[in-house]
Amino acid sequence: MWPVKSTELYRQLLGIVAPWTVERVDLDASAQKIDVYLEHQEGHRWACPECEKTCGLHDHAEERVWRHLDSCQFHTFVHARVPRVQCRDHGVRLVRVPWAEAGSRFTLMFEALAVAVLKEASVSGAAKLLGVTWDEAHGIMERAVRRGLAAREEVDPRVIGVDEKCVGRGPRFFTLVCDHISKRIVYIADGRGKDSLESFFEMLEPYQLVRIEAMAMDMSKAYIAAATECLPAPERAIVFDRFHVMKAMNEALDQVRREENKALLRDGDRRLVGTMHMFRYAEENVPERYQARLEELQASKLRTARAWALKELLRELWRCESLQEAEALWARWYGWATCSRLEPVKKVASMVKRHLGGILAYYKHRVTNALSEGINSKIEWIKNTARGYRNWDNFKTAILFHCGGLKLEKMSLRPA
Repeated sequence: MWPVKSTELYRQLLGIVAPWTVERVDLDASAQKIDVYLEHQEGHRWACPECEKTCGLHDHAEERVWRHLDSCQFHTFVHARVPRVQCRDHGVRLVRVPWAEAGSRFTLMFEALAVAVLKEASVSGAAKLLGVTWDEAHGIMERAVRRGLAAREEVDPRVIGVDEKCVGRGPRFFTLVCDHISKRIVYIADGRGKDSLESFFEMLEPYQLVRIEAMAMDMSKAYIAAATECLPAPERAIVFDRFHVMKAMNEALDQVRREENKALLRDGDRRLVGTMHMFRYAEENVPERYQARLEELQASKLRTARAWALKELLRELWRCESLQEAEALWARWYGWATCSRLEPVKKVASMVKRHLGGILAYYKHRVTNALSEGINSKIEWIKNTARGYRNWDNFKTAILFHCGGLKLEKMSLRPA
């Protein structure tokens, strides 16, 4: 046993206050372990953990052990027999202890350190650094997310983004809802169907639905149906994201290029060989090594050069000074696209025409889904550092931990 002064030291280190006190501290140098034993004052009355009413002591649970922050590189463990109270309304209940959360086998200060490590590393990496198992590290993450969700302020969905994210083979998808103002994920649902987005709207009160000013999303029929049924004024709020429009246009351009390249190769013409990446660049971002070749192809009468020019003009739809200017540019682009004799491009033109109201709503709200796309990159990092997830609820927990903007720590690393 250590000298008496060590009990005061660990009382200060652990932040132990009345009615609890440090009864003794044991050091096992061979095992590199320190055990701190806590006791409480006799006759103390305890609060029921359910209703906070003061109750008398009923009995004690078996001794429990909590892992604490290491002391001088020695693993440190806190021991205590936790009192149980007899509440008139809730029966026999285990009281809360100030140094740990209910159900945890780690002190709050250890969990605060673990949360800081988990923010910077994978669960496996954090577990190794902290000297705990994967399940224990993930349990700390799960409790942190649960705390954060419980403490989160009411969702204020004035400007939101909705996107799908492929998270596994099959394929398997999540529907993600991002708050553009707080820049965080506020909801995750399985799948990418109508019910996936409807479940988010059903979570909101009618006054919250009315507050939705803008919702950036792709042109998914399922998402459109959910928004149309659930939002009070969907035609006012929906903004179709430019990323998905330009993705469709780039795919059409690539289809034209592939078909024309095959035809040219039959005649021994190799002008389009190796140009796939070149045509995907925006005009202002074309690398110097491609510029001369691109200018030569632009001057040709190739169908691919015409499709690329149409793609570049369509990009200007989001760069206009006003809605009126955008409408005029759209009319010019649509007329050229439909007369281009490029079937893939004509299909894109028809798609854009069907969704034109939501596309040009950009000029009312000036919002895109760039935030969602950026969060998708972070989610990909989470998945890659974990080498994939077999349990999808665990994956959702990790996403909310890193991208939910939650207050994860219950206390700092220093005792109060």
